[in-house]
Parts: sequence; C-alpha cells; structure tokens
Amino acid sequence: MNNSYILETKQLDKYFGGLQALNKVNVAVPRGQLLSVIGPNGAGKTTLFNVITGNHHPDGGSVYFKGEDISRLSPNRLSQMGLARSFQITNIFDNLTVEENLRLAVQSRGKSSFKILIHYLSYADYIAKAREIAGLVGLEGKEGMIAQFLPHGDKRKLELGLVLALDPELLLLDEPTSGLSIEEIPSILEVIQRIQRDESKTLVLVEHKMDIVMEISEYIYVLHHGSVIAQGTPSEISENEQVQEAYLGGAV
Repeated sequence: MNNSYILETKQLDKYFGGLQALNKVNVAVPRGQLLSVIGPNGAGKTTLFNVITGNHHPDGGSVYFKGEDISRLSPNRLSQMGLARSFQITNIFDNLTVEENLRLAVQSRGKSSFKILIHYLSYADYIAKAREIAGLVGLEGKEGMIAQFLPHGDKRKLELGLVLALDPELLLLDEPTSGLSIEEIPSILEVIQRIQRDESKTLVLVEHKMDIVMEISEYIYVLHHGSVIAQGTPSEISENEQVQEAYLGGAV
C-alpha cells in the first residue's frame, strides 16, 4: 500500500441480498486531506462508511488503514487504531455538562480507566484535555452548561468534541451539517477546517449540501449506484458532465 495514503479501499464490493450496494469501489485518502464523498440517495455512501468502519464486512475487495488490512476488524478495534466516525457517539449525556461529557470521553482513552473510588478531580489531565477540546470545537465558555440546554449547533460541536476525545488520526463525518440552520452552518464548517488544520487530522465527509462540499473539500469522490463515477478537485467535479447528469441535475 502507498504510505502517503492513510485510507484505501481496493475493488470494494458489498451485497445486500440481490442488491449490489458497492461495486469495485476504489478510494484513496492522503494523510491530512479533507475529502468528501457525494452522490444521490442510494448511491452507496453510507454503505461505504459502514464497511470502512467495520459495521459491515465487504463481500469482495479490501480496506486498508495506515497500510494494514482492516476489512474484518470490529468498530471498537478500529477506534483503538485511530479511526473514528462521527455518529459512533450519537448520544451525548444530556444531564451532564459539556466539560463532563468531554472528560468522560477523554477518560475512556486514559490508562486510569473508570476507578469509581477515585474522586473525579484526581483526573486533572483529563479535565485539562476536555477544556482544550471544548475550545477547539467552539464551546469555550460553555463548559459548565448542561448539554440538553445547548442549541442544536452546539450539540453538534459537542459530538465532534466527543469524537476528537478519542484522539483519532482519521475522522469520518456523516452529514455534519444535518439539521443545522443556515446561521449555524458556518461555525460548524470553521470547526471542521480547524480540526484538519490545527490538529493535523484527516477528514472524510459525506455531505449533501453541494455548496459546502465545493467550499471546504480538497478532493471529491462521486458515487452513483454503488460505483465511483468521478473523482477530482471541486472545480473538476463541477465541470464533469457525467456528475451533472447523474447527481446535480445538469448544473452545480
């Protein structure tokens, strides 16, 4: 495998009964890149994420993470290796504060684990890391807020923070702007770009909002009926006639 790629899929196939959801899918993600996967409903985007993250095993082909074949590994093992998916932590602890949510997530990766007879203030390093993550995802000053009272946009930021607390090298974000108002979207995009830039993370997004994809992506793969029909920079994708016909209705 090419060491410059943190993630590769080779000739990936996936069937559900008689339906072929993925058809010889080849994707290569360079380290440090912000890459998007787009396509109409039913194109295979979620299936691709599920196969990469171990929720489904491929029926053909392989997935490689940091050069290692991970095609048959569990989601928990992949998380330990440094691959995280945003919706793996879908439930924040509503009755805990932002800081408590993040501290518990950081603590889950710590060597001390959850020793119930030790006071939580003993975990000073975990608390400091939780506060650092809160600042990174735009929740500085809101560490003491109870999570259930956060605006929806801030809850999405907290979810991103929970994923970051696992200290992944690669983040797969599934519809990170879903359910957000137009006013909330820019701050989420800023957080995503900051994670890539300041934390040296690699990010792969599935996103339906084409203006967002074109704005923040460095490279794009287009899926249609389970196959990759195009790949390239945003400008190359916007000018691709096959993409326009299959996905964009004739224009970007």
